[in-house]
Amino acid sequence: MAATALSQEKVWFDKPSYDKAECFHFEKLAKESQGDACSMNPAVGSLADQVAKARQHIKISLQCVDNIAAGADVTMKDVPQRLSIIEKENQDLKIAVAQLQERLTKLSIQLSSVCSTPAKADVCPMKTCPAPAKPAAPAPAKAAEDDDDVDLFGSDSEGEDDEAAKIREQRLAAYAAKKSKKPVLIAKSNIILDIKPWDDETDMKAMEQEVRKIQCDGLLWGAAKLVPLAYGIKKLQISCVVEDDKVSIDWLTETIQEQEDYVQSVDIAAFNKV
Repeated sequence: MAATALSQEKVWFDKPSYDKAECFHFEKLAKESQGDACSMNPAVGSLADQVAKARQHIKISLQCVDNIAAGADVTMKDVPQRLSIIEKENQDLKIAVAQLQERLTKLSIQLSSVCSTPAKADVCPMKTCPAPAKPAAPAPAKAAEDDDDVDLFGSDSEGEDDEAAKIREQRLAAYAAKKSKKPVLIAKSNIILDIKPWDDETDMKAMEQEVRKIQCDGLLWGAAKLVPLAYGIKKLQISCVVEDDKVSIDWLTETIQEQEDYVQSVDIAAFNKV
């Protein structure tokens, strides 16, 4: 009987478990609803912020456009004046450039004429002192012309005049002979030449020897040295003294350039009168 009664009783022994599961379920639902509400609020706030930022950006852009338009109006007013100033400066520059070109043309013509003129043209002609004029013989005494009776010693004065004239002529002859024996001044020039080789393998000692072999009357070679140019190449700088009437500079440079195995070009570094 007791077993039958127990079997017929309907008791829910797992109710606490179900209650716990139900509580957990509703707690989860509550948390999800709160999370959705929180997520919606920031979205709405961020959208409002973006709208406000967009309005501010539009406002700033409009202000910039207004400023640019105002500046454009100001600059457009100054454009004609600035263009006139620029045109005037351009015209002045053209005139200055034309003047410089004209001066350069004149200088090049002068330099070419100087280079083409032989060295003899630079020699100033030696001024010759004129021979001193012979003093005029003293005029005869007026007393002798006017009154022969008064000249008591006429014969003696004539003898003295002849002797003075002879002495004077002798002295003039001696002076002329002394002056003819005075040595004439010879015009000379001191020249420094720059002789350039073909490359850095050129024998500079042999070049100097070949240059010094050039000899003529009125040419005297001086000291020489090597001057560096670039990339290990050196030029020969040599000095010489020439007599202007005997040696031509053009002939000397052309003769040096004939040494084609060593010499590339010859330039005049210095030219001075001695």
